[in-house]
Amino acid sequence: MAVDHYENFPVASLLLPARLRPAVSAIYGFARSADDIADEGDAQPAQRLAALQDYEQQLDLIAQAGHCKAPIFRRLQDTIRKHQLPLQPMRDLLSAFKQDVVTTRYARYEDLLDYCRRSANPVGALMLHLYEAPTEQNLRDSDAICSALQLINFWQDVAIDWQKSRIYLPLEDLERFGVKEQDIADAQADARWQALMRFEVERARALMLSGAPLAKRLPGRIGWELRLVVQGGLRILERIERVNGDVFRHRPKLGKTDWLTVGWRGLTM
Repeated sequence: MAVDHYENFPVASLLLPARLRPAVSAIYGFARSADDIADEGDAQPAQRLAALQDYEQQLDLIAQAGHCKAPIFRRLQDTIRKHQLPLQPMRDLLSAFKQDVVTTRYARYEDLLDYCRRSANPVGALMLHLYEAPTEQNLRDSDAICSALQLINFWQDVAIDWQKSRIYLPLEDLERFGVKEQDIADAQADARWQALMRFEVERARALMLSGAPLAKRLPGRIGWELRLVVQGGLRILERIERVNGDVFRHRPKLGKTDWLTVGWRGLTM
């Protein structure tokens, strides 16, 4: 399981109903391409922001029932019209992508959660709308699951993000455990780092478990899909614990035996 930006989209999942696959693919194409604008290549920040602003204008055009020329936005427009999807989650995604261009540090945990609210939670909200189940309780639990997945991605990708000059660990937590930015640069997985990672792992686990009842509450395929997502995220956290938080030398990922465990736990939730 790749707990990563938009890699949690069940684009090709056998559990995803065939009738929804074109819609999910259209939303994924929008999110993935916008995320790449913010993260990939060697464009300057001003160029990235300008390209994302163009995406924003395309959403405005869709809102006005205008004609989108680019195939990616024509598909998105058709999907929004057919399934009566709200535009705000997509605007939130673009807001998070723009933030990624200019923000490389987060002072407080609350600041990081605000980023997750816009970078991850919209994915779950859109899926709930596709399944016609966007109740207040479902959206609240979905937000918890999606934010937890985003945090798990941050914890497993500390070294990768450092190469991009980014730190997603809250600076207040680094200070609390006596960890310096230079320790990250030096891949220093000492006792201080291990204590920090134990704290962050437990924080992400608690958030995930708070939203997990949604996977049991939703019927049919979406419920089974979500069970695997929840258990996959929890398994990654176990992997981080198994290497004592040393994500510098052992990036946690799931193998075949892990998937057997994830499947069994999903069945027995």
